[in-house]
Amino acid sequence: MQRWSRQLLAPLVLAAQCLLPTSSFAADKIPVTASFSILGDLVRVVGGDRVNVTTLVGPDQDAHVFEPKPSDAKNLLQSKLLVLNGIGFEPWAKKLASSAGFKGNTLLASQGVTTRTLALEKGHHHSETDPHAWQNPVNVIVYVRNIAAALTQLDAAGAAAFKSNSDAYVKELQRLDDWTKAQIALLPKDKRKVITSHNAFGYFADHYQVTFLAAQGVSTSSAASAKEVADLIRQIKRDKIKAVFIENMSNPKLLKQLGQDTGVTLGPKLYVDALSGPPEAGSSYLKMMQHNVTQLVTGMQRN
Repeated sequence: MQRWSRQLLAPLVLAAQCLLPTSSFAADKIPVTASFSILGDLVRVVGGDRVNVTTLVGPDQDAHVFEPKPSDAKNLLQSKLLVLNGIGFEPWAKKLASSAGFKGNTLLASQGVTTRTLALEKGHHHSETDPHAWQNPVNVIVYVRNIAAALTQLDAAGAAAFKSNSDAYVKELQRLDDWTKAQIALLPKDKRKVITSHNAFGYFADHYQVTFLAAQGVSTSSAASAKEVADLIRQIKRDKIKAVFIENMSNPKLLKQLGQDTGVTLGPKLYVDALSGPPEAGSSYLKMMQHNVTQLVTGMQRN
């Protein structure tokens, strides 16, 4: 992960202070900053017209390698709430908030989620906690409840609206979960294997009993070794895996090379750590998941 020092962030803070407007966000809306696009979508759903949401890492951008800009510090200084995923996903956000002098509340949206620990890999001295908890819709119910509670703390008058919005969204998430289970159940267990860019589908894999193999670890800032790539190629050929996908925020070069070496055609891109822009299929969390499940099932049917 990128490490940020106070010396590096100081110019951002000074620049942000110069950019501060003479008037703040509309008084009747809570200014909220979310660390990345998926969280921003959840805050907008729960907060409705009582929030004004800004995201630090936008659609199709990679939070693993994100570098803050002066405008990010400016938005933080105006916000009353900073919403983070936590679980080590965006350590740069806390450092940015501290250096920018952020005085508002901070919410770790994943608080209360049962996290999964990755197996200790060769050459690593410690195991790693998987931060991609939103890949299981049941976990997102926890996110949504946490967001509603945090907004209520700032705006007691909006408590009923936040509860109504979150309750309705929880029902949507439950329907999404039931639909996904039904789609996966149509596949024989020996077909439930997928190759993706990086190891971001662990929570999905555990919940829906699908095997995911990835060329990279949980962070896109880490590179796959030659041995890891060679092992993956052998497994693709041995298990006749046809479901191979790139991700919207990943460099497709490695998977394209895998496709050439194995004769496998890459499937449509998946939305994993970031939403898409509005014209594309992953412009909200629900749309993202529906798109991903549809493409994954279609790909696994070819295995």
